[in-house]
Formats: sequence, structure tokens, C-alpha cells
Amino acid sequence: MKTRALLTPQDRFLLGAVGAGGCAVLVEGVSLTGLVDPGMLPRFSTVVVKGAELAVDPDFLGHVGATWAACGIGLFIAVCAAVPAGLLLGSVPGLERALRPLLEFLRPIPPLSLAPLATFLWAENQDAKIALIVFACSWPLLINTLYGLMEVDPLAKETLRSFGFGPLRILYHVSLPSTAPFIATGLRIAVSVSLAVAVSVELVVGGVDGIGTFIAQEGSANIRDGMLAGALWAGALGLAANMVCDAVGRHLFQWHRSRTERT
Repeated sequence: MKTRALLTPQDRFLLGAVGAGGCAVLVEGVSLTGLVDPGMLPRFSTVVVKGAELAVDPDFLGHVGATWAACGIGLFIAVCAAVPAGLLLGSVPGLERALRPLLEFLRPIPPLSLAPLATFLWAENQDAKIALIVFACSWPLLINTLYGLMEVDPLAKETLRSFGFGPLRILYHVSLPSTAPFIATGLRIAVSVSLAVAVSVELVVGGVDGIGTFIAQEGSANIRDGMLAGALWAGALGLAANMVCDAVGRHLFQWHRSRTERT
């Protein structure tokens, strides 16, 4: 039986670049036909040029740094809280079943709906933004950790248990290594979520710095190419972060990927 050839990372990157380039050409072509008023919606080439100018603009780079700082702090707190919580809930089924209704109630709540509460509890906009990032990023980390524990080979745990290993040693030697690829997947999802939440909070709540704040300021000044260029940069940064996390995960957990492909 013949198996379908798997695409290499280089092939996937090339195909993605071709797709993105095709969409850019299509959007630019629509603008050139005059179907869209450039005064209402700037041409894609104009937005790209503005984005290139922002790449060397110290003020905009300061906004980018502020957004990434909030994302980094929020992600760090989320990892420190959600991963141990997932390991605890996954290791104690009774506790997980008792808290499952609460988790399922809290998980669908949009982070932005909690923005008024966050700004009330934390006077500083940066602290409120970090709190919302922690809330949003905890769920993919927690759920993936729980799912990873469910996939641990029970025979391996029983083997160590028969040799006198306690629960903590089994968790360290078997459960945690087997769950690590799933945690990495949760972290990759959380990175993109953190950026989306940070920019959204900056747009809604406001503040003095951040990519969302820059977009809001450009929109208030009716600088549409700058506004769209800021949004373009937000998407490009999210894509770059996702690609880096994916590459690091593939390198660290190549054994898991090989086992999954064989399965």
C-alpha cells in the first residue's frame, strides 16, 4: 500500500509564500481596476510601502516592543499556572471531574468581555492587558496538557509502578516527557492568541503604547495606509512567532513526530 508523501517544511513554506503572493497580486489587481476607491481603501502596494517605512520607525518599534513585552509576561505566567494545573487535574481524575463543569463554563468566555473588569481591578492598562492574556492563553495550555496525559502509555506507567516507583517519579519519568509535545502545541497556539488578545485590548481599552494603540491613533487621524500597515505587521509578527515555535517544536520533539507519522 503506497503512502502519501509528506511535505517538508521548505515545501510548506514555499506553498504558503506562493499562496500569500497570489492573494496580494489579486488584491492589488482589484485596486488597479478602479472597483475600489483608493481614498477609501489604499492599495496593497501602498500599505506594503508604509509597512516597510514602519520597520525603521523608532516610535512604531517601541509600540511593537510594548506589545511583545505584555505577551511575553502573560505567556510566562500562563505557562507557570496552566501546565502544573493540567498535570494535577490529569493525574487526579476525581478532581478533574469535579472541576470540569467550572472549566467548561469559563473557557468560552471571550477575553475582551472581561476587559471592563480587568481595568477596574488593575489601574495600569499594561497590567490589565497582561491579566487578559493570561486568561486567554491558559486554556490551550491547560487543555493540551490534559489531552497529553490521556495519551500516556498505561503500560509504561504500570511497568514503573511494578518496580516500586511512586506517583511523582512516574509523572517525572513517563507522564511529563510524553506530554511535553502536547504542551508545546498548546504553547504555539497560546503565542498567537496572546498577540491577538494584546492588540485587541490595546484597541478597545486604549493606552499609551502597543500595536493596537498605534492602529487606533492612525485611524483617529484618518491615516488609512498606516492603520492597515499596523494590522499587517500584527499578522506578520504572529505568523513569524508561530513558525518559530513550530520549528523549535519539530526539532525538540522529532521522536514524537516520527512516531505519529508511523501511526
